[in-house]
Amino acid sequence: MFMIPKHYRKVEIKYSKLGVEDFDFRHYNKTNFAGLETHIPNAYCNAMLQVLYFIEPLRCAMESHICSKEFCLACELGFLFHMLDQTKGKTCQASNFLRAFRTIPEASALGLIIGDAEEAAGRTNLPRLIQSWNRFVLPQLMQDTQEIKEGSSNSEVEESSEEVVVTPSTVQRLFESEMDIVNRCKCSTETKRFTSTMLVTLTYPDMNPTGANQPPKVFSFASVLQRSLSLEQMTQAWCKECKKYQPTVQTRTIKRLPDVIAINCQLETNSDMQFWKTQEEIAKQNGDEVADTIVPTTKMCRYGKACTRKDCKFRHSEDEESINVIKINTSSWVPCGIKMRLSEEGTLEIHDIDKEEELFKSSDDGFQKYLLHTSLAHIRDLRSGGNLVAHINVGKMYHKRKEGVTHTNWYVFNDFAITPIERYEARQFNLDWKMPCVLYFTRTDLSDRYNTTVQNPIDESVLLPKASLAQGSENQHRTFTPLQPNELSFEEGFPVAIDAEFVSLNQEEAEIRSDGTRTTVKPSQMSVARTTCIRGTGPMQGIPFIDDYISTQEQVVDYLTKFSGIKPGDLDVMISSKHITTLKTTYLKLKYLVNRGVIFIGHGLKKDFRVINLQVKGFLKLWLTLSN
Repeated sequence: MFMIPKHYRKVEIKYSKLGVEDFDFRHYNKTNFAGLETHIPNAYCNAMLQVLYFIEPLRCAMESHICSKEFCLACELGFLFHMLDQTKGKTCQASNFLRAFRTIPEASALGLIIGDAEEAAGRTNLPRLIQSWNRFVLPQLMQDTQEIKEGSSNSEVEESSEEVVVTPSTVQRLFESEMDIVNRCKCSTETKRFTSTMLVTLTYPDMNPTGANQPPKVFSFASVLQRSLSLEQMTQAWCKECKKYQPTVQTRTIKRLPDVIAINCQLETNSDMQFWKTQEEIAKQNGDEVADTIVPTTKMCRYGKACTRKDCKFRHSEDEESINVIKINTSSWVPCGIKMRLSEEGTLEIHDIDKEEELFKSSDDGFQKYLLHTSLAHIRDLRSGGNLVAHINVGKMYHKRKEGVTHTNWYVFNDFAITPIERYEARQFNLDWKMPCVLYFTRTDLSDRYNTTVQNPIDESVLLPKASLAQGSENQHRTFTPLQPNELSFEEGFPVAIDAEFVSLNQEEAEIRSDGTRTTVKPSQMSVARTTCIRGTGPMQGIPFIDDYISTQEQVVDYLTKFSGIKPGDLDVMISSKHITTLKTTYLKLKYLVNRGVIFIGHGLKKDFRVINLQVKGFLKLWLTLSN
């Protein structure tokens, strides 16, 4: 039997009549970092979203990106990262990102979109799902952020041969490794092609010895990683000489190493899991890393000072300094870092770094050092169906912005529960209740290689009037007056009255207890459907300058007409007579107003902005004053 530590267990929001407004999130998160809420469909990827956020160059690149594409994962990820940046100790919703994610056909084809019933029942293979998500999202972000420029064609060349220049994006520079793949047929014919990959999938060797009564073979993590990168395997491939499919030896030769090594652990079979478990046990037996862990004793022992048990973990006096000191073996098969060297001939050499002090020692031997940045694990709990958590080594810049101190520390991110941990916890996996899924190693000089300043790409042009998406827009009655050119540059503190209306995308799940009380199990998922902003001062005071109805591709189960005034058809671009826009268009308008420092006036704005996915600091005090 085993006991899952409390900070790894699945967390759930307890809902009341006020929804989540009176839920104590601070009980689960004593830090200033932001957690992510769990009741949104496909929120299984919360842990990976936190992983990507804490890679500084990637965060800056996403927040600096903006494009005209309606459902762009890179844009939505940048909006989410900005919200996580602005939030201190509270929770955020990744609903807009997940909404864009659900619209991508490839994500659905790969089985990455799961239903509410399937997710609630715990029937999902979370390790396989999150690794597939990791494999899909990195190339998608690279595709969304690539800049394609058409070069000028040569006068002697036809117009159709115009040169296209693809500027490598930050995502590509961070994660992409380049390699040559050589296929050799049994007839000695060789074919060679160049390719690239964004992540590494570990393949495990046979550790069973050939002789009887022999101990299992010992493999270092570096040797398994090197074997997976420079894999040689048999495959069926077309041979031009033989003119048919033939058994072919395929070899891979690495040509360029990435700055972030993304690894899928791929523990699919019992033999793979047994390999990892055995190597972990051998590492602990051979390791000499032992740490004194201080365990505070919060409860009094029933026997008090008369207790004679040597292993008693309870407090025996009123002395607050009463503690237990436990010796813990901190050795692990996963190293705290690795060093890699690529020769001109393409020979790859990888070694483990077991001591963290060695990572930052300067050397001129040609090796590039990588430190363990992330380990994402599946917590196997039969009672709750399991959950995913991320161990993340949070860097100095994040601590400086959030905590006001400059140091690094490991945390476990379990949806909205965030807990500081010792660094050895991120590397140890016993597989009884914690299974490794994803590992990220980053270069020790990563931040020095990239521009880590955020360029704000949103300007006043987002407020300029745009045509409605509705087909009959020429016959519509406009209910607002767009901003004039002299009104676009809002001053800080400019008052703006705002109101938002929402529709429900699914029904609320509730249960009736034996005493007759009604308890919310899962709230309905809301989507913003209409946003209105009104000038708060000036010659046109009281006149709306935004009145957007927001189209949605998802099925609406309740228009909440009694409260919202929105009727079926109002959000349909084919028949609506309203001024219809996309969610992204309206979101950019509101985000620009937030960046300009306007003061929003309205009712229930805290909940509205949480659903819209905006972090706003300029409304709460004024709202309280008005309510008084």
